Amino acid sequence: MKCKVFISFLLLISIVFVQAQTSRNKIEINLPDVNGKIISLSSLKGKVVLIDFWASWCGPCRTANKSLKKIYDKYQSQGFEIYGISEDYNTNNWKRAIKNDKINWLQVYDEDGNIANQWQINYIPSSFLLNKNGKIVARDLKEDDLEKAIKSLL
Repeated sequence: MKCKVFISFLLLISIVFVQAQTSRNKIEINLPDVNGKIISLSSLKGKVVLIDFWASWCGPCRTANKSLKKIYDKYQSQGFEIYGISEDYNTNNWKRAIKNDKINWLQVYDEDGNIANQWQINYIPSSFLLNKNGKIVARDLKEDDLEKAIKSLL
């Protein structure tokens, strides 16, 4: 009896997890870029996209930007895009970090943190890799694994 209850519990948890992942795939993101122009995530459909949650005050995020720059410069012309979502408190710090880190991919600003909450971001850097159809295929891959995944999706 205890085994059946435990198995039922595990099944319920897995169903809830899958539903959360599926519903997250349907969340549209519309945020302003550095010039205030609204950039939608759906405008990137047809590309392999890395959604990257980060902030200028986050040391590991700034280190990750160096790796992302190498990958972006290598695969951008083949249909890879990064949709960087800043969780900064101050747009000036965010813009300064973009310049200092020589970030040349899309950057948007999540002023109130609503998008991070919708995506259940508990730490940064945090990232999601989307295939060309906009479906999440991986989360928080390290540099080598990220590059392998991008190559396979392109």
